[in-house]
Parts: sequence; C-alpha cells; structure tokens
Amino acid sequence: MIYAEILAGGSGTRMGNTDLPKQFMMLGTKPIIIHTIEQFMIEQRINKIVVCCPKNWISYMQDILKKYIPEENNIVVVEGGATRNETIINGCKYIEENFGLNDDDIIITHDAVRPFITRRIIEDNIKVGLTCDAVDTVIPATDTIVECKEGEVISNIPDRRIMYQGQTPQTFKIKKLMKIYGSLSEEEKNILTDACKMFVIKKGKVKIVMGEDFNVKVTTMHDYKICNAILMERNK
Repeated sequence: MIYAEILAGGSGTRMGNTDLPKQFMMLGTKPIIIHTIEQFMIEQRINKIVVCCPKNWISYMQDILKKYIPEENNIVVVEGGATRNETIINGCKYIEENFGLNDDDIIITHDAVRPFITRRIIEDNIKVGLTCDAVDTVIPATDTIVECKEGEVISNIPDRRIMYQGQTPQTFKIKKLMKIYGSLSEEEKNILTDACKMFVIKKGKVKIVMGEDFNVKVTTMHDYKICNAILMERNK
C-alpha cells in the first residue's frame, strides 16, 4: 500500500501576525493546503491521504475539505504531534491501527505548505521508495555553504558540488521508520527534527530524488508572496 501524509502541524510563527496557520492561508482562490492535497490526488497509486494537523484545527481542516473537495472520501484528518517526527509517527500509527502494515508499505510525507509539488516528484518518490527504506527530495546547492559552529568564526566551507538543499517529500518504508523512531532516546527525539536524519544517524541508507526550485515552502511572508507570484504566472 502507498500512503501520503500531509504535514500540517505548524503554527506559522515566522509568518508574523496572521489570523490562520500558514497552511490555511489563501493562495489564489484556495487555501495553500488544498493546492497541496490536490497534487497528491492526481496520483492514482496512492491508496490513502492522511492529513496531520493540530488538535484544535481538525474540525476546521475537515470543513475546508468538504468545501473544496466535497466528493473525496480517500482523505482522513488526524491529530499531529508536538514535533515534526512525532506528527509523522502519529500518521503511521493511524495507518497501522486502521489498515495494518506490510513490510513493503510506504508513506510519502510532505509539507502542507509546499503547494507546487509536481506529479513527477511524487512518482520518483514512489519509484525509489518501493526499492529502499528512505528517500529524500533535494535540489543542488547553488550558493556556497558556510559552516560556523560557534556563530562567529567560519569552521568549514564544504565543497558545494556535493551539497544539496533538502525539500519534501520524504518517503519511507513505514515499518522501518517506526522501528528506527522507537529506537531513539528521548534526547535524540528532541534533537532530530528531520526524519531522514534519523536514518542517517542509525546507519540507514537514504537515497535522493531531484526536486524543483519552485517546490517552495511557505515559511515567511516573503515565501508567501513568491508563491502568489508563481500562481499568477501559471494562471496567465
């Protein structure tokens, strides 16, 4: 089985003074998260879409699904967690409890606020995810990466030719992901904010697929303006 998990647990504190969490802000005529979900609905191999959001926004999420995708019954809304990885695992637990798990079941996890995910990226995640335990979507680093451990003096400048910037989706064999998460100490769970990094520190193999420059994540108001500009250009 192939599942998609839309991560909508953020509160959008870096967006400034907004009435709604960033995933629910309007992008054109629809909330950002609806644009994102619609891209996953195109891929017919996905058996279920699990949307994880804060407990106090579940009813709101269900309401906008009814408004914008009224005939769709393949989407479920579940409660997220206190951290990104906890949210991902909550989605996995929902799947395990309601559908059971097989060794080859995969989950494609994606930021709710990356609305310009393409079908090609999703298909590449599925193709590679069916053959390995973990997949990360990346783009080559275009700027020089500077390491500064103490915040004042450069400690290293890595070779840009082997540096990449992480995006999402990130795709995992569900059983393997839950096993690795369960093996982490509480300290590791608090430090490791990226699911793929859990595999890296536990000596797991993480393969990469190429993302796109326009697979933008809405984190700040500047990002929001960029996404509106992209949408306006596409609608011309």
